[in-house]
Amino acid sequence: MRIISGSFKGRRFQLPNNLKARPTTDFAKESLFNILQNITEIEDCTALDLFAGTGSIGLEFISRGAKQVTCVEQYTPHVSFIRSVAEKLKVDNLLLVKGDVYQYINKCGRQFDIVFADAPYADPRLSEIPALVFQAGLLKSGAWLVVEHSHHNDFSEEPHFKELRKYGSVHFSFFQAE
Repeated sequence: MRIISGSFKGRRFQLPNNLKARPTTDFAKESLFNILQNITEIEDCTALDLFAGTGSIGLEFISRGAKQVTCVEQYTPHVSFIRSVAEKLKVDNLLLVKGDVYQYINKCGRQFDIVFADAPYADPRLSEIPALVFQAGLLKSGAWLVVEHSHHNDFSEEPHFKELRKYGSVHFSFFQAE
């Protein structure tokens, strides 16, 4: 895993063999952050990384100056890995939540500038994520939701949908709160 830009640019972390995550590719991650930097302010934002996996997206937000990042991940080895990387980087603005993302969405009670969701592509509830995030009021006015998914999902008819970007097998659907 590599941090692409910002204060931790170029830092690499070896992924343990027991991780089940499918990390966002460097190419797709770099493209995602280029888009985000053009549509919103990453520096001093608050971000929520749902299905954090390796923590790559959340740590990239921190490296690029996010004020506070919350990573939600259920799988214990992933949580341990994210925690160890945050400790190595001496990061104090990453809140790591071990738990079920769907339960977290319902009880969170906070709002964010950017919400990123990268559920397992086979997750049967993946298509519900945009509606759940908007129903729970997780986005500030004008804030963005980005859902990473495969070509099997089409969110273009969802309320708040703005655009789809494709990077090989990785698709990002962008939604914006009114």
